[in-house]
Amino acid sequence: MGKPELAKGYEPGDVEAKWSEHWEANRTFTPDMDAEGDPYSIVIPPPNVTGVLHMGHALNLTLQDVLCRYQRQRGRKVLWIPGTDHAGIATQNVVERELKKEGLTRDDLGREKFLERVWTWREDKGGTILNQIRRMGASVDWTRECFTFDDQRAKAVRKVFVELYKAGLIYKGDYIINWCNRCHTALADDEVEHEPKPGKLHYVRYELADGSGDLTIATTRPETMLADTAIAVNPEDDRFNQLIGKEAVLPLVGRRLPIIGDKYVDIEFGTGCLKVTPAHDMNDWELGRKHGLDVLSVLDEDGNINENAPEQYQGLSAVEARKLILEELETAGHLVRIEEHEHKVGVCYRCKSVIEPHVSTQWFVSMKPLAEKARAAVPSKTQIYPEHWTKTYYEWLDNIRDWCISRQIWWGHRIPAWTCEECGELIVAETDPTTCTKCGSSNLSQDEDVLDTWFSSALWPFSTMGWPDKSRELETFYPTSVLITGFDILFFWVARMMMMGLQFMDEIPFHDVYIHALVRDENGKKMSKSTGNVIDPIEMVDKYGTDSTRFTLCAFAAMGRDIKLSEARIEGYRHFVNKIWNAARFALMNLPEQAPEQTPDVAQASGLANQWILHRIEEVKDEVDRTLKSYRFNEYAQTMYRFIWNEFCDWYLEMIKPALYGEDEQAKAATQEVLRTVLAETLTLLHPVMPFVTQEIWSVLPGTPVEDIATAPSPVRREECRRPEVVEAMELFQGIVSAARNIRTELHIEPQVKLDMLVRTVSDQDKTVIEVNTELIRFLARIDNVEARPDLTAPKASGSAVVRGNEIYMPLEGKVDFEAELARLDKKFTKLEKDLGGVEKKLGNQGFVNNAPAEVVEKEKAKRDTMREERDKLAALRERIQSVMQ
Repeated sequence: MGKPELAKGYEPGDVEAKWSEHWEANRTFTPDMDAEGDPYSIVIPPPNVTGVLHMGHALNLTLQDVLCRYQRQRGRKVLWIPGTDHAGIATQNVVERELKKEGLTRDDLGREKFLERVWTWREDKGGTILNQIRRMGASVDWTRECFTFDDQRAKAVRKVFVELYKAGLIYKGDYIINWCNRCHTALADDEVEHEPKPGKLHYVRYELADGSGDLTIATTRPETMLADTAIAVNPEDDRFNQLIGKEAVLPLVGRRLPIIGDKYVDIEFGTGCLKVTPAHDMNDWELGRKHGLDVLSVLDEDGNINENAPEQYQGLSAVEARKLILEELETAGHLVRIEEHEHKVGVCYRCKSVIEPHVSTQWFVSMKPLAEKARAAVPSKTQIYPEHWTKTYYEWLDNIRDWCISRQIWWGHRIPAWTCEECGELIVAETDPTTCTKCGSSNLSQDEDVLDTWFSSALWPFSTMGWPDKSRELETFYPTSVLITGFDILFFWVARMMMMGLQFMDEIPFHDVYIHALVRDENGKKMSKSTGNVIDPIEMVDKYGTDSTRFTLCAFAAMGRDIKLSEARIEGYRHFVNKIWNAARFALMNLPEQAPEQTPDVAQASGLANQWILHRIEEVKDEVDRTLKSYRFNEYAQTMYRFIWNEFCDWYLEMIKPALYGEDEQAKAATQEVLRTVLAETLTLLHPVMPFVTQEIWSVLPGTPVEDIATAPSPVRREECRRPEVVEAMELFQGIVSAARNIRTELHIEPQVKLDMLVRTVSDQDKTVIEVNTELIRFLARIDNVEARPDLTAPKASGSAVVRGNEIYMPLEGKVDFEAELARLDKKFTKLEKDLGGVEKKLGNQGFVNNAPAEVVEKEKAKRDTMREERDKLAALRERIQSVMQ
């Protein structure tokens, strides 16, 4: 058996594929239901089956995986359930677009054949995002993969629908809903996105029916005036309140409209008079119900004028009708004026078509009773992080409207309601009925609509665990430990899961909710394809490796703060992976092929380097626990980065070279064991965020307790290794070595030039530290002789520094050409002053500051600040050299 080795360079692609296959084949992340350990569970926010991974997904997966891997190390029984959402509207749109290329529509196929076509699409192409989740190294239990439209989820959906219906919490009725003319379906309020769009405010004159005058009304949608059924004024508006109870005449139509009073009317907006169109405006619908107004709809499901409007408008699109109406109003003398007006327009969250308020018969969930329970559970049972999202959660629940759950599409859970064609009886049942429960007829027709996709995903925390069956998973892992998700689905999904969990499990679905931030581009702008600033996580994985991508996201995931991401940052952390790899190669080259059978007690190891690193690894263990238990992911990543790069690599590995290369076999063996132990524990602590590189190194590291780092326990605690006095000694040691290196660097002294060091010490303790570690100081600082005592006299022409009160001197006479060095610094200083003057002149130009893009101005300011700092350092160095020469 040869000495274990790592390749010279780390190639992430091969390593990642190997270990991903290993973990899945060995069911590494499938929990043993009979094992000991407290349960810990997470359900993945199910991405749309039509989707591909974006940076928000990558961040979400990374944070969840960090927690799951960490909790496994702590001995907990971890279940992380993967799955996808059937995404009713989005998936149907994808398949319909494919059909369109063939010259077909869903109606040409019929419902049954169309659904077969969608299932085929799902089998062929619906696994893309699941494979991308694998690429991100997610340690999910693939044996429990779920789909919101599979048989088990269908069973759960039906039971929930029927029970809510029987409890009077689901009802069917006429209501104004958001209608997408493109998707031909109703949308919930949450599925409508409001975008600012330029528009016009049209001022139209309505004459009073008694001939005593007229009213002018401002509207952004003159075509809907065909459906006006009232005029509203504020009863506190002295301009118009005397008209309440009278009638106005609808221009072009001639219908008489009652003038009503309601405080809802904004006295300041428009003219203070409001036309009321209950069928085509959400707020007007509420006014209409309050005042008992007629509901007249003049738009059909395609957004065209229907038969309820005068004949000349019927069949026209809304845009065409608006043009004709404005022409006729102007001809008749009713169009007063038109003004430019920007307003927010609702669009479909899927196809971006403009939403049309539409009155139709739909299924609804009565939300207030469910919302009250969900509100009371936060924060008494469920804590939301960051805390400020709790207020947003409350505001939505306090102002909640009933949830329209029916959708006029075919891909989805069909509503389990049947109507008897003989007697009209409505039957809602978990299993398909064959006869009418009232008259016994078999002539039954099922409701054509399907349920809103969010209805099935609201059951996700317990339906994925086998509900409505009584499963061991439910008994063991529900409620889940934490939900990690984006703020944009706090209402769509999080609040509804809370409602359904409390209603059907009589328990919250999760103890904690962590709302992660947005991933933006390096300038803080939202990523979008139209802007061209999207960073594809899979491209980054291909280019820099999964570990680099994951670590970058984790390192910038500060709670409540958006992430400014750039490819350069990911590339930077690729260098960190290389640093870890090279450190491991160095360790393996200096460790025995096999760990000793009788493992020595590392706590007994002597030497500053060994005792210091053992103390520091104990502090790092504390920090990892603190940061991950409190969801401080960025602090966790920064802790590992600083320890590995700045301490383990830059100091410890350098300090132990004399022991590893020396002739003292006992010191060498002790150092080897400390090196092996600290490297193994560091890999374990880093593994949650960098699973692949840590596993590859672990697989060849001798003496590891288990074959797979993913199943390795958290490193043991060694309280006896905590030595605060060693930290003080190390700080003095580092300060002395750094001072010597800085003097050599500042004065451009070549490495081959021999230097001595004199230290005027301030205490016997510091003197002892220097004397005990003299050989190590000489090795790392590259100096010949070190002398330390309290009565030293400062030599002339020497570089100097002060470390914790100890004065350090390095005699430079005959070692440095001070005149040449001053000339070099003067030349550099002059050039810097000139360049700085140019930048300051640019920033002093108000035209540039006011007109240039903000990011350009900020870059110039950063350049100015850097130049000023460098100039000040050069000036200080010149002064030091001049003082040495005196």
